Amino acid sequence: METEFSPAAETAPVASARVQRSNIWRLAIAQALAGANSVVAYATGAIVGSALAPSPILATLPLTIFVLGMALCTLPAGAIAGRYGRRAAFLSGAGAGVLAGLTAVVAVYVGGVTGFWLFCLSTFFGGAYAAVVLSFRFAAADAVAPERKAQALSLVMAGGVAAGVVGPQLVNWTMHLLPQPMFAATFYAQAAVAALSAVILLGVRLPKPTAQAQKGGRPLSLIVKQPRFIAAATCGAISYTLMNFLMTAAPLAMHMHGHSTASSNLGLQWHVIAMFAPSFFTGKLIARFGAERVMMVGLVLIGLSAAVGLGGMQVAHFWWTLILLGLGWNFGFLGASALVLECHSEAEKTRVQSANDFIVFGLMALGSFASGGILSTYGWSTVLWASFPPLAITVVALAVLQSRTKPAADATESAA
Repeated sequence: METEFSPAAETAPVASARVQRSNIWRLAIAQALAGANSVVAYATGAIVGSALAPSPILATLPLTIFVLGMALCTLPAGAIAGRYGRRAAFLSGAGAGVLAGLTAVVAVYVGGVTGFWLFCLSTFFGGAYAAVVLSFRFAAADAVAPERKAQALSLVMAGGVAAGVVGPQLVNWTMHLLPQPMFAATFYAQAAVAALSAVILLGVRLPKPTAQAQKGGRPLSLIVKQPRFIAAATCGAISYTLMNFLMTAAPLAMHMHGHSTASSNLGLQWHVIAMFAPSFFTGKLIARFGAERVMMVGLVLIGLSAAVGLGGMQVAHFWWTLILLGLGWNFGFLGASALVLECHSEAEKTRVQSANDFIVFGLMALGSFASGGILSTYGWSTVLWASFPPLAITVVALAVLQSRTKPAADATESAA
């Protein structure tokens, strides 16, 4: 019988405490700045898409393209990191972020169908940037002692709290700054913030990949068959897909029910804060209770958020749905990310981490496109109801996987 991989079998070099602190701070700040890129995309994507799209059913296509950019660029980003180092991948992502903002500016000035497709291109660049940004959480665990990896990962994700404040306010302050067209100044600011992030990332000091690391490790096909990896990828994918599925539709649903853009932006602000604020202690919860239990709590919170949304169509219902959704995403996604760290060796890390993110964002792309179609055809309530079946299936699957892996873990401990 094949045994689960143990990360304790291989230890990576540990950097000095000063370098670790510097890396975590820089990655957290870059996470905060880059998070504004995603907030701008979600706050403006459906609205600009609706104004430019040749058909109402395509209103959320730019957001689907954003997620598609995340999915398609995870593997290339992992390849760049594996060959040239993480910092090279970070700077490539920041460059894509600058292109996202500048292309969006051109799109809103051009307008019409041409402007719509240019806007879709800009969101693809934004998705590529977001794909690289999400690797920050794994980079924080590099050159850190094994017992501190979950906490380092969590602290970097905590940088998203600032994104929850900066992103929506960036939209509110700039969307009418230029007389016409709406959001032009917002997209200029989006490009500038990505450029600032690149400057900060220049100071990150991480070990460069060795020749052995580039060629070593087990085949990826073997790694992804581990029950532990299956559990991590499944929970990460469903947590992120359902979060994106509901968050993509929420601003447009609020607009359809007569709520203001400022109200939807504020709802997104609290949603993003809820996504990242628990990160200050999620790592400790994972260390104390285990990644699997934290993941399960996250899935339950996501289900609760959909249930609250079904309670009414007032602003408060949308806001509490988004807040609970953010909390559920944090526990589900960070728990899954911590579990991924237990599935690979040092030589395998960039391949396994990018493969995990490819699975997560590939499923997200499907959910994002389905969200717009379901909302425009059947309404917000149907969007909420549609989130329950995959959630229930995932909870059952995780429970089954946990029951299968626990006896093996107990047997290993007894033998030791």
